Amino acid sequence: MEMRPLGRTGVQVSKLCLGTMMFGDWGTKDHDESIKIIHRALDAGINFVDTADVYSQGESEEIVGKALRGRRDDIVLATKFFMPFDDDPNHRGGSRRWIMRSVEDSLRRLGTDHIDLYQVHRWDPAVDLDETLGALTDLVRAGKIRYFGHSTYPASTIVEAQWVAEKRGRERFVTEQPPYNILVRNIENEVLPVAQRYGLGVIPYSPLAGGWLSGRYRKDSQDGPMSEARKRLAARFDLSLPENQRKLDAAEQLARLADDAGLTLVQLAIAFVLRHPAITAPIIGPRTMDHLESQLAAADVELSADVLDRIDAIVPPGLTINPAENGWVSPSLQPSARRR
Repeated sequence: MEMRPLGRTGVQVSKLCLGTMMFGDWGTKDHDESIKIIHRALDAGINFVDTADVYSQGESEEIVGKALRGRRDDIVLATKFFMPFDDDPNHRGGSRRWIMRSVEDSLRRLGTDHIDLYQVHRWDPAVDLDETLGALTDLVRAGKIRYFGHSTYPASTIVEAQWVAEKRGRERFVTEQPPYNILVRNIENEVLPVAQRYGLGVIPYSPLAGGWLSGRYRKDSQDGPMSEARKRLAARFDLSLPENQRKLDAAEQLARLADDAGLTLVQLAIAFVLRHPAITAPIIGPRTMDHLESQLAAADVELSADVLDRIDAIVPPGLTINPAENGWVSPSLQPSARRR
């Protein structure tokens, strides 16, 4: 599989990254089956694996750790911290206190002495960027992590974080992990140009829009999300919402386009994300072996200019059909803020 540079780190990663959110209680509960899927991905040439401490409350990290035994040195291993683990307000976020505890827990679950890419799962404007950068810099210098990145940071915060790192003598963020697919194109407006300007690797999640671009959801079906992970995201999957009906309309048009191009909808969707020059490696998130095989088949697909133009006619550049899928939303845009 083709290798691509991870930003300006000098590290080379496969053009597809294996995401493991669906391994464990949120998806495939059988550990042995999950490990088989991971091994198949590695055998296919994937050397980049992404997980998070919150996925199935740490179970995904445990599965990944077992799967990588004997192969760890050949894998670029990424995980994330930030999301709440319980009701304790200190068991979450980007504080030094929580980062130092989270990294030790992740190292233990993953069965490794270092993490290649440690990522902040979300931005919290209530936490000083220098607080987070200082803790992550100390972890790099202690050898517990090699690099660090962020996920769903708005463009203005990406710039601010780079400035704070330079001003305070910290290590800098080297990657961004945003949502990106044909139905969710908001990051084309600012995030991707800013990432290119600062030389960040971009490893977008949900290239299949959580299944919307796999053919799973159809206009004549009322079936909603089946997995525990999807049930946690009702705003994105409730078929009664008008914005999700618009996603169905777009997905059906895209399915016809894929058929005209001699591709599956899965291949069209992943190839679209791979095509953008700012993208390093989209994160595929299979739950079954069949899912993985269908997604691996997209790795070498090249979309013609005509196909790309037809995609733009269905979902214009920079548009997200359902804004709930943009990742981070400014607190000032929340209904509670508008009422004050």
